[in-house]
Amino acid sequence: MLRFVTSNAGKAREASEYLPVELRQVEYDYPEIQSSSLEEIAIAGAQDAYEEIGEPVFVDDAGLFIDAFEGFPGPYSSYVEEKLGIERVQQLTAREEDHRARFRAIVAYANSEGIETFEGVVRGRIVPPRGEGGFGYDPIFEHRERTFAEMDTEEKNAVSHRGRALAAFGDWLTER
Repeated sequence: MLRFVTSNAGKAREASEYLPVELRQVEYDYPEIQSSSLEEIAIAGAQDAYEEIGEPVFVDDAGLFIDAFEGFPGPYSSYVEEKLGIERVQQLTAREEDHRARFRAIVAYANSEGIETFEGVVRGRIVPPRGEGGFGYDPIFEHRERTFAEMDTEEKNAVSHRGRALAAFGDWLTER
């Protein structure tokens, strides 16, 4: 059994589709360090959760990286969404020539042997809000002519950054 440390039941359901082992969602509020590196944040969270729970665990962290802003908001995406809102982020990006962006996700797995990380990236661009689905930045992130909010859950998961990181993690688990 593998423990996924998250308070988001939707993430846990998504992860179970990618991983070749039984999964159990664990709600543990590990301290999230402040860093400009998703990897550092995920590694610190996985290490803390492993030390607290005492069993192999994994955590994930993700962010939106806008090219025109040198990758900002990146690891600060949730905070920026909460303070500015996605419409304001889109408006700020619209003033720039470059609208390219990428979502990145890091899965960090911790056990007695150490920590392994897995990355998923999906490229797209920032556009005016469209679509009714998804959450967070999904209405303003366009990938292959459609925003994540215009995709159903299955379509989004097939191309998402988190799905790609989970798939890499699942492949690694299968090879072990």
